[in-house]
Amino acid sequence: MTKSAATGEGAAAEPAANDQAAAMDRMYRITRHIYDFTRRYYLLGRDRMLAQVPTGRDTATLEVGCGTARNLIRLARRPEPGRLYGLDASQEMLDTAAASIARSGVARGPGRGITLRQGLAEELDPQRTFGRDEPFDTVYFSYCLSMVPTWPGAIEAALAALRPGGRMLIVDFWDQGDLPPLFAAGLKRWLARFHVHYRPEVHQALEALGASGRAEVTFESVARRYAYIASVRKPG
Repeated sequence: MTKSAATGEGAAAEPAANDQAAAMDRMYRITRHIYDFTRRYYLLGRDRMLAQVPTGRDTATLEVGCGTARNLIRLARRPEPGRLYGLDASQEMLDTAAASIARSGVARGPGRGITLRQGLAEELDPQRTFGRDEPFDTVYFSYCLSMVPTWPGAIEAALAALRPGGRMLIVDFWDQGDLPPLFAAGLKRWLARFHVHYRPEVHQALEALGASGRAEVTFESVARRYAYIASVRKPG
């Protein structure tokens, strides 16, 4: 979270936040136009993770790092999608997301629509970010945490934004440990071309969170440990 000016650290925190957002805008200024086309080939497990997101008339679901809104649009096409929200550090990505939502038509109809906001994952606050007085039922990250330099704060903010009994879902790269070694090594080199890779420290932090008793954490493998889906349930 951004610290207040009273601590003497607010002035430093604000430029750092602006730097992160600017870096994301530079990264996606061009690639946002082909993001969905290229990522479909290696962001495996997204739809399996989305299938675990419960929605209904009164649910509130947030995607942190929503990018082009590809996942939110899929949820919005359900008969009862509930209230959907997207947060992203890159305004460039959010501009693309807004255009994609408009083209999809999912914003039309009673009780439908997706609310987008620009901001950093670790600064998430339901009230300040989205004007919500209630927490979220589900917060999910789709291949996002491995790209967020401030991922510990992102996890903590998401957990705090959940209602008791709510769930955080994460799909991200794993260690490819069940794939043939030569193939896995080549795959890692190929993924590095897209500036993405497995971050063991994120996976270890989620395991530690479960061991601490602060949440119930389970993992499932996607494509022989190419990726994992983590379910983090907040005590109810």
